Parts: sequence; C-alpha cells; structure tokens
Amino acid sequence: MTRAFVCGCSGMALTREERDFLRESEPFGLILFKRNVETPDQVRSLIESFRDCLGDADAAVLVDQEGGSVQRLGPPFWRAYPAAARFGALNLPIERKEKLVRLTGALIGQDLRRLGASIDCAPVLDVPAQGSHGVIGDRAYARDPQIVAKLGRAAALGLIDGGVLPVMKHIPGHGRASVDSHFGLPIIMAPLEVLSETDFLPFAANADLPIAMTAHVVYTAIDRERPATLSAPVIEYIRNKIGFSGLLLSDDLSMQALSGSLRDRTEAAFAAGIDIALHCNGDLPEAAAVATAAPVLAGQSLARASGAAEWRSEAASFDPVEAWAEIEAALAIVA
Repeated sequence: MTRAFVCGCSGMALTREERDFLRESEPFGLILFKRNVETPDQVRSLIESFRDCLGDADAAVLVDQEGGSVQRLGPPFWRAYPAAARFGALNLPIERKEKLVRLTGALIGQDLRRLGASIDCAPVLDVPAQGSHGVIGDRAYARDPQIVAKLGRAAALGLIDGGVLPVMKHIPGHGRASVDSHFGLPIIMAPLEVLSETDFLPFAANADLPIAMTAHVVYTAIDRERPATLSAPVIEYIRNKIGFSGLLLSDDLSMQALSGSLRDRTEAAFAAGIDIALHCNGDLPEAAAVATAAPVLAGQSLARASGAAEWRSEAASFDPVEAWAEIEAALAIVA
C-alpha cells in the first residue's frame, strides 16, 4: 500500500537501512538532490534500486531541475541550463520567448526521462515583488504576472514534451515573501485583492496543470496564523478560488519555516488538505516520523495522483542539438 509521502536518501546509493525503510514504508516517491548525483549510470542505478525496493517500476522519482541556481544535474554530464529570468529578460516577442522556454523544458525533461526520473519540481510561477527576499530572485520568469503565467506554462508543457511531469511552485505564491522559508516563516500581509491580481494569478491561469507544490508562507488575508502548507483555509482557497484540482504536494517539511516535530507537521499538512508530503533531507529518523504520520494514498488523493500520471506521455520528437543551439543563440541577445 503506497503511503502519501516522498522521501530523500543520504547518498549516491541506498544504504541497507534505507532499503529496509523503503520496503516497510512504501513511499509514493523518492526525491533526488546533488548529494545523490555523480554520473548518469550511477543515478540510473539509484533509481532502479529504489523501485526494486518498492516492487514498482513506475514509482515516482522527483528532481528539482529548474535551471540557474537550482539544478541537481549539471556539467560535465548534463547541460547548465539558464535561470528562468534570463528568458524573461530577452528583448523578443512573448511568443518567441514561449518557444525558447518550451524547448528548454523539453531538453530538461529529456535529461530526466533518460535517467528514469518521472517528475521535475519546476516551473517556478512565483512573482517577485520589490523588496522581497532573493530566494526566488532569478528563479522567476518576470515581475509581470501575465508573463510569468505564459512562460511558466510553456516550461510545464516543455517538460511534458520531454516525457516528465511538471510541478508548479510555490502555490499560491512565494514571490512577495521577505524571508527565505528554508530558514524562517514568511508572513505576507498584502490584501486579498492585490494577491489575486498578482501573486495568485499565474497559478490561476495554469490551474489545469497536473501537480503543484505549496508555499510555507502565511497569507494573513486568508489565515493569520498558519502557512499555506498547514492551513485548511488556504488549501480551500487554492482548490475553490484559484481552481487547482490536481495533485498537491507540500514543500519540504524539514524546512525551518515550520515548527513542531516532523510528525506534528505531517499530520497538520494532511489535516489541511495536501495530498503528498515531501521530506527531502535524507535524515532517516525524520523520514520515519513522516512515514508514520502519512496516510495510505487513497480516495481523492489517489484519484489526483492517477490523473496527474495521465499527463505523462512519450517524449515528443525533436532535435536536442538544434534546440540547444537555438536557445544559446537567443540568450546571446539579452537586452
């Protein structure tokens, strides 16, 4: 029985303890970080070992491969992809930017698909505000929410072209935060009218996409105390007002924006309405606490996971050498 959580692992191969844990806990998926990556063959072997433990050749494998500062796969075996903001800064018509972003997504998706990974935790649909913390920074496509919506969708469709599923993050919007949620709890006090016209807009425009990841951010206009990941009113707003009906992942529950034990955080996240809990740091006792609190994947959450999987298709046919040459040529003319 699959449990509704994703875990990390400590290194480039599973330890005996990790194998035992995976067999016993049966997580929905595994998420990989730089500590887990050395060569293509090694990554493929790690992914195969994970799926062997579960006896499931289709078990989800996630990677954060955005480009720029957030990419777990890099040279010499994989391309160094540009940050999202570089595309937003191009002095080109929006349709041309969309094509370039979609090509980049397809190349990233192809990289991941060849390794056996199935989900990319990208694109970022956050809209940075003046004076906000730099944790989003050039990970965002622009400061115009309409441009973010269009380029974010192009990136998501590109990943699907490449054969993997996209995850739009961080719903309902991290761009206005003045604190890095890895290290503290951001509190956004903007009125709901402002948020719906800016921060929330790219997510509403792409509410049909298959997967989203929550923000560990307090939006006082909706819930004055709890961050989105742990807030039933915010999750309800995401579902009913933003209109997202797909699979909802938490951001990493080990981040310092959240307080309490890992079990408490996990229970609160599921009580709020998330579908899948993420725990990423590879700490086995912490992961065990999350596993204990995570329910079996069932009901609406199982239906959403199945619906998301239907978006994954055979990779589209394109020439990766030509695509990369086109992207590089365009990036050389940043205004």
